[in-house]
Amino acid sequence: MRKIKEVLRLRFELGLGQREIARACAISQGAVHNYLKRVAAAGITWPLPEGWNEKRVEEALFGKQSPVARSPERVLPDFPSLHEQFQQHPHLTLQLAWEEYRQVHPEGYGYSRF
Repeated sequence: MRKIKEVLRLRFELGLGQREIARACAISQGAVHNYLKRVAAAGITWPLPEGWNEKRVEEALFGKQSPVARSPERVLPDFPSLHEQFQQHPHLTLQLAWEEYRQVHPEGYGYSRF
């Protein structure tokens, strides 16, 4: 959960610097800087207008959040079958097994993740 309202309160009511705000809110100094920069760009003043909650402030600074489209799940290799094949065929390499996997599943895992 973002701590935008607390950052604004510490900055404008108490006059704390970015380091002190970051320490008090347990967030990074970069996040504090980003929040304050966005507040200045959006023209938001402190105290916040009546009825502004954390969600309303977040929408004003970051815009409405659209749901993230998930990429299709990749097909996992059949690890028990691969293990058996490695036991039966001593010359089978991981590279060959991966190439066979990618022939069947072109959108599957890359070699480094296989």
